[in-house]
Amino acid sequence: MTAHKEIDDFLATKRVAVIGVSRSPKDFTRGLFREFRRRDYDAVPVNPGMANVEGVRCYANVQDIEPGVDAALLLTPATMSERIVRECDAAGVRCVWLYRATGKGALSPGALKLCQDRGIPVVAGECPFMFFPATQWPHRLHACCRKLRSEEHTSELQSLRH
Repeated sequence: MTAHKEIDDFLATKRVAVIGVSRSPKDFTRGLFREFRRRDYDAVPVNPGMANVEGVRCYANVQDIEPGVDAALLLTPATMSERIVRECDAAGVRCVWLYRATGKGALSPGALKLCQDRGIPVVAGECPFMFFPATQWPHRLHACCRKLRSEEHTSELQSLRH
């Protein structure tokens, strides 16, 4: 699990590329994009198949964004993540969030290794909704379950060491 420092540092960055935001207004990725905007982030959508998302200019690639962004939230399939992390690195993005709710999400071993090799702080396999202050109850419940799993995992590791 990702350390809270990486999560806190990412969420402290107010200009964020949201890569892979869906064309469908009902898609979860659009809800996440809206939430970043509602919380006063300068969320910049990235999807090569769209000109704008909810009135915000949409870019085909993170490298096209002017002025650039410091952080990128990847909402893409895992098979695309390594390539997109390379693009983020080339664009000077300083931290990456590989989103995951169910399944693999954007999380891939290649993307993780690339972030580590390039010294890019990465939030691996989490959902931002769980870490927003005063988030809605389903996300608070998810965060609580995550914390319990994390504590159980830590306890297991400690018992194995003794």
